[in-house]
Order: sequence, then C-alpha cells, then structure tokens
Amino acid sequence: MQSKIGSKPMSIWIVSIIAIVFGLLTIKSGGSVLFFEGAARENAGHYVPFVLWFNFVIGFVYLIAGAGLFMVQRWSVWLSIVIALATLVVFGLLGLHILNDGLFEFRTVGAMTLRTAVWTVISIISYRNIIRPTKLS
Repeated sequence: MQSKIGSKPMSIWIVSIIAIVFGLLTIKSGGSVLFFEGAARENAGHYVPFVLWFNFVIGFVYLIAGAGLFMVQRWSVWLSIVIALATLVVFGLLGLHILNDGLFEFRTVGAMTLRTAVWTVISIISYRNIIRPTKLS
C-alpha cells in the first residue's frame, strides 16, 4: 500500500520538494559564477560555459516542474522527462567537448551525472504515480 499525505502519494511530495530545492540550489550556484566576481567564480576553475548556462536556465524549469508535480499536474511529468532528456543531451555535448581536448573540471562530470540521475528518477516516479498509477485492491 502506498502511503499518502492528503491526496498525494508521499513519493510525489518527496520528488516535488527535491525538484524545487535542486532548482533553487542550481540557480544560486550557477548565478554566483555567471554574474558575480569573487570566490564562486574563482573556485569554478575551468567551467564549461554552455554547461553552466544550461544548468542555470534549466534551474528555473526545475522550479516549474517541481511546482507542477506538487500540484499533481500531468504536464509536469512530461516536463520532467524533457528535463532528463535535455540534461542527457548536454551531458553528451560535454563529453564531445572533453574528447576535443576542451578544458573542464571533473566535478562538472559528477554534477551532470547527478543531474541526469536525479531527473531520470523524478521522471520515473512521477510517471508511475501521476500518468500510470497502479491500482492496489
């Protein structure tokens, strides 16, 4: 039996909160490197500009998806899938950048791995709970 809080499955509460927190952290970290001189930019090292811009912009989309998931909206499931796929595409482009001897930080590879994994899991959980919920008797 699936536990619920109100009319939402607990897993939807959890993934929506993760999406929103992840979005806020992404906007803060990306924005601090993009728009402010100082420690954040210096500590970023050899960041890859297109990856940084993608992550900053998609952070706002994370917030929209998280809000939609919280409200159990079907469109938010599809948006979560688009986020996962777009992240995977940018991750692939990062791989091409690296293969072409582009400068990068290993933590960028780790961050993109984490982002891809998180949004894949959010997509699967939201799909199973909103689009195709299982009926338990």
